[in-house]
Amino acid sequence: MTEKTFIAGFGGQGVISLGQLWVYSAMKEGLKVTFFPFYGAEKRGGIARASVIVSNDEITSPLVTSADSVVVMNQDSVEIGEKVCKEGGTILVNSSLVKKDPARPDANIVHVPCNDIALKLGDVRIANMVMMGALSKVTGAVKLDNLETVLKSFFPASKHSLIALNIAAVEEGKKAV
Repeated sequence: MTEKTFIAGFGGQGVISLGQLWVYSAMKEGLKVTFFPFYGAEKRGGIARASVIVSNDEITSPLVTSADSVVVMNQDSVEIGEKVCKEGGTILVNSSLVKKDPARPDANIVHVPCNDIALKLGDVRIANMVMMGALSKVTGAVKLDNLETVLKSFFPASKHSLIALNIAAVEEGKKAV
């Protein structure tokens, strides 16, 4: 199994954190991983992208030029998501912010209202975690069975009170698809 995923959104949506947590969780599951982030110099609002690969086998290149799955967190990222998705691939869109679907009739388009779900849980900043749950369910590549352990090492101790909320967001994301 090899799953190549491309994640895109604007700065502040947690695109890079989503990619990091995805590969950290995959490592805990014994998979080989690569993580290749790309973001502008802006602190928030600029473009943010991450290429992630999880595999049972050795990974020869960290670049994702033809993705099995694509995560699109905002409308401005639709165009690049369309281009990088392989024929017959899956595009997960944050339907709270993406109102015009990718123009890819060959792709499986999955709508996940990430921001809406995150707001119902109490914090829009966990929309990326909602998407991670959906990505896990749709691809089956990373089960997220060790997520609590991963989050404890990812967050500083002062943020450990947010772990339960993040796990709840992942579970809601799984239910949404």
